[in-house]
Amino acid sequence: MNFSKIKDQIFLVLLVGAALLTGCQEKSTNTQLHLDPLASSDTLTTHLKPFDPALPTIGLLMYNGVLQSEVVATSDVFAKLSENGQQLFNVITIAETKNPITTEEGLHLLPDYTFENSPKLTAIFVPSAYDMWSQVHNEKIVNFIKEKNKEVDFVVSNCGGAQLIGESGIADGHKIVTWIGGGPDLQKEYPNLLVQDENEVTYVRDGRFLSSNGNLASYVSALELLEIMTSTEHRKFVESYLYLDRLQNWEN
Repeated sequence: MNFSKIKDQIFLVLLVGAALLTGCQEKSTNTQLHLDPLASSDTLTTHLKPFDPALPTIGLLMYNGVLQSEVVATSDVFAKLSENGQQLFNVITIAETKNPITTEEGLHLLPDYTFENSPKLTAIFVPSAYDMWSQVHNEKIVNFIKEKNKEVDFVVSNCGGAQLIGESGIADGHKIVTWIGGGPDLQKEYPNLLVQDENEVTYVRDGRFLSSNGNLASYVSALELLEIMTSTEHRKFVESYLYLDRLQNWEN
């Protein structure tokens, strides 16, 4: 028997086994190193703002074809924390169903609530679409606005959202403004509204009803209501947070 040969074979087996074990350990270690950064990069939890029943709730109405700037603007303004890091509002989106909403621009937005389970609101923002016919003739949307009007402190419409306000009848006898070019038709369709000249007026408030021309002017209505509900100082803080001065003076 060649003991030297057997010894070499045993050594080879041990060497291969050690290599396999080391490989498994390295794979396990590498996997762990790969997973740890993923676990620590959960920014969703960091940025979620829990619903606090003690806070005022801002409801953003949505439907297919909505202009996304009119949803984002309000969220952008009211979701900002205070200067000392406190959450001041609940900002929620509401649609007829829980199905994703497709905006005019093609983004898909998932509503937080439906008409059936919406919590009590402090203010409701009514946005627009380029074609408002479907929305104005949707009784569920119009009735939802009517019902929420009974509980909210403020109703805000942007752009063609004024047509939904007109159809609901909740602002009859009040001043309102709509998109540039839409004023004459709005007045004709809803003669009980006091439609302002949209060529001269960007934003108007009449009691608890606020309205704007929409699109980026939706920031105006949101900031105006923010100041009403908080303070001039907080509005200025949010404006600085948004770099609004850069937008106003971008040529400089």
